[in-house]
Amino acid sequence: MHVRKGSSSKCGLFLLFLLLTACGRLGAPAVQDTYDLATPAPPATDTPRPTDTPIPGGAEGVGLAFYRAWEAWDFLGMYSLLSPQSQALVDSRSFVTRYQEAMETAAVQTIHAQPLSARQDGARAEMGVRVTWETAVVGSLAREHTLELVYDQDRWGVLWREGLILPELEGGNRLLLAYRIPARANVYDRNGRALAYQGTAFTLGVIPGQITDEAGLLEVISPLLDKTPEEVKELYAAALPDWYVPLGDVADEVMQEHYAELQPYLAAGLTSRERLTRLYPENGVAPHIVGYTGFIPAEQLAEYKASGYRGDEKVGLAGVEAWGENYLAGGRGGTLTVVSPTGETVATLAETEPQQARSLYLSFDRDFQAAVEQALREAIETHPNGAAGAVVVLDVNTGAVRAMASYPTYNPAIFDAIRPNAELELAAVLNHPGQPLVNRAAQGEYPAGSLFKIVTASAGLVSGVYTPDTGYNCTGVWTGLGEAYQKFDWLAGGHGFVNLRQALTRSCNPYFYEAGFRLDGVDPFILPNTARQFGLGAPTAIVGLDDASGLIPDPDWKLANVGEGWATGDAVNMAIGQGYVLVTPLQIARELAAVANGGALLRPTVIDRIGAAGEAPEEPWPAETVGRLPLSAEQLAAIQESLRAVTNSSAGTATHRFQNFPVPVAGKTGTAEAPPGLSHAWFAGYAPAAPYTRADGTTIETPEIAIAVIVEHAGEGSAVAAPIFRRIVELYYGITPLAPYPWP
Repeated sequence: MHVRKGSSSKCGLFLLFLLLTACGRLGAPAVQDTYDLATPAPPATDTPRPTDTPIPGGAEGVGLAFYRAWEAWDFLGMYSLLSPQSQALVDSRSFVTRYQEAMETAAVQTIHAQPLSARQDGARAEMGVRVTWETAVVGSLAREHTLELVYDQDRWGVLWREGLILPELEGGNRLLLAYRIPARANVYDRNGRALAYQGTAFTLGVIPGQITDEAGLLEVISPLLDKTPEEVKELYAAALPDWYVPLGDVADEVMQEHYAELQPYLAAGLTSRERLTRLYPENGVAPHIVGYTGFIPAEQLAEYKASGYRGDEKVGLAGVEAWGENYLAGGRGGTLTVVSPTGETVATLAETEPQQARSLYLSFDRDFQAAVEQALREAIETHPNGAAGAVVVLDVNTGAVRAMASYPTYNPAIFDAIRPNAELELAAVLNHPGQPLVNRAAQGEYPAGSLFKIVTASAGLVSGVYTPDTGYNCTGVWTGLGEAYQKFDWLAGGHGFVNLRQALTRSCNPYFYEAGFRLDGVDPFILPNTARQFGLGAPTAIVGLDDASGLIPDPDWKLANVGEGWATGDAVNMAIGQGYVLVTPLQIARELAAVANGGALLRPTVIDRIGAAGEAPEEPWPAETVGRLPLSAEQLAAIQESLRAVTNSSAGTATHRFQNFPVPVAGKTGTAEAPPGLSHAWFAGYAPAAPYTRADGTTIETPEIAIAVIVEHAGEGSAVAAPIFRRIVELYYGITPLAPYPWP
C-alpha cells in the first residue's frame, strides 16, 4: 500500500524555504479520532503560536507562500500568514483543526495550487488561485479561490474566511463522506477451494438451566466445535442456570448440514446467533501463508485513512491477507456532501462507485497442504524430541509453493475478537513458548549443517581448485589448523580415500574441512560469494509473504559486526554449514530446486493468479528467474549424481530410508549443531531424480518438486528429517500405504 507519512516543521524557516524553492508537499495531517464532523473543536489550551517571519515579495509572495504551505500540509505555517485582524477572529488551534478536519474527511492525498492572477492596489490586494484536491475516494475536486490580502502592521496578511478551504464551507458548513465499501474478496487454493472467505458464522451457546437432554446435546455439538463433550461441558459448568454462555462458532454451511440434528435442541437450552465474519475452513489450512485480518492498528490508522479507509474496517495483518490487501479490499467509493451546522445536507460535491475486490488464488492444493501439515504435526508430536519444525515444497520449474508448513501452528480465527473464547485462545498462542505465529518455513533461521556442503563442493568446482575427482584420505580426524584444534568426522575411523562426489554423498566432514581451508587460502571470499549465488544470505523475496535473510558471513561482515578479523577457522566451520552461517528452509528448498532444474534460481511465490473483477481480467502470476547457479552443465551433473547417490548407493547417508521406494529421489542429509539441545535434523532434496512411471502408466521424465525439512533439536537428519521427506513424496505422488515413521 502506497501511503504518506506525517511531518511537522517549524513554520518560520519553512516559509522562507518555500519562497526560495517553491517546494511541493512534504507530509500529511495528524489524525482526528472523531467521526462527528459537526462537533466543535475542543477549547484551546496552550494554543501554539507561530513565529512571524517577514516575507519578501509583497502581497503576491505572501499569497503564494500561503498556498505552498497548504500543499505541504503546514497548517500552522498558513496561520502565520493571516492578517492580524483574521488572527484576532480565529485562534491557531481552531484554524489548524478546521483544515485537518476537512482534509481527513475528504480523504485528501495531495493539494495542488495554481496561481491565476494577482492585483495590488495600495494596502489591499487579491490573488486568483485554482486549488485541486486529489482524494483517495472521490477523485479530484477543483475550485477557484479569490484570496484577499491586506497590508497592516508592516506586513501583508491574508484575510481569511472558511470559504478559502472550499467555497461551500462558508458559514460553518462541514464535509461528510459516506463510504461505499466493497465486500472483502476471498482467498482460494489453486483449484478454487476456499482458504479464507467472508461468510456467516453461527455462534452456538447454551442457557444451562434450559437444557433438557444434556448428553444428546453434547453428542451433537461437540464434533461441530472440535471439542470433546467434557471440554464443552466445562465451558458452562460454573455458569448460573439463567446465564447465556457462548461455546463456539460454526460456519453457515456446517450449520445447514447439521441443522436437522441441532433443531431439537434449539428450543431446549441451545441458542444460535448469526454474524458476518472472516472464515477459515477446517480451523485454518496454511495459516502461516493465508495470514489473518484484524482492526487497523492505532499506529497505522493515519496511513490507512489517507489511503481512503474509513478507519473501522478489518484489514490484512499477516500473510497473504496483508500482502494482498489492495486486491482483497477493493477500492472504496463514496459520496462527499456538505452539511450545515444543524446537520442538513447543503450540497453533494462528488460521488464515486466502489471498485470490486479481487480474489487471490494461491499456488497449492488445499488437500495436499493439509496433508503436509498433518505429516509434520504427527512426526513432531510422536518423536521423543520433537517440538518444532518446518516443511517447504516448491515446484522446481516455477518456484510456486506447493506446500509450506510450520509447527507449532495456530487457528487464524483467534483474531476474531467477537468469537467465543477468542481472548483466551489468542493469549494462549501469544504466550506459547514455541511461538506458533512465526512461519519457521520462511522466517526461521538455522545453521545449515551438512546441507551447506553442496555449496562448498560447488565453490571448489567453480574456483578450479577442485574437480569431481579430487581425492582426499579421510582418517576420521582433521588437523589442518594444528593438533590443538583437531576436528572429527561423524564416522569413527573416517571414510578412507574419497573424491569430491563420494565426499558429498557420504557427507565426509574432513574432506570439507580441508576444502574450506584450501579455498580460504586462495580467496576468503570464494565460499561466501558462491553461497550468495545459491540464493543464501538474502531474502528470497517470495511473492506473497515476508521471509528472513539468513546470514552468510565474510571477512567484511565479521569485522563490521564482530569487531574481529577473519580467521581460517571461520572458513573451515563455514564449509560444513556451522559458525555464523544461517539459512531458512525456504532458501534451502529454492537451492535444491535450482540444482534439480538445471541451475535456474527462481523467485518463490505463493500466488498462482489474481482473480477477475469488473473489467479487470484474471491475471496469472508469472514465474521469475532471478539468477543462475555458477556451475557448468558438467559440474552440475556431478552434484546431481552425488545427491542421487545419497538415497540409493550403499554409502549414501539416507539410503536406508528409501529402500524399495518407487520414486527416485535425490537429496542431502544435515545434522546442524545447535546448542544447548540436540542438533537440528535436516533433509532436503528433489523428486523424481530419474524418470518415474506412475501407477496409471504416465512417466515423469524430469524433477517436479524440491523439498526441505527441518525438525529443531531432534537429532540426526537421516533419522528424523529424511522419513518426513519420504512421507511428503508419498503424499504428493499418492503412494500408499504410507510408510510409518521409524520411531515409537
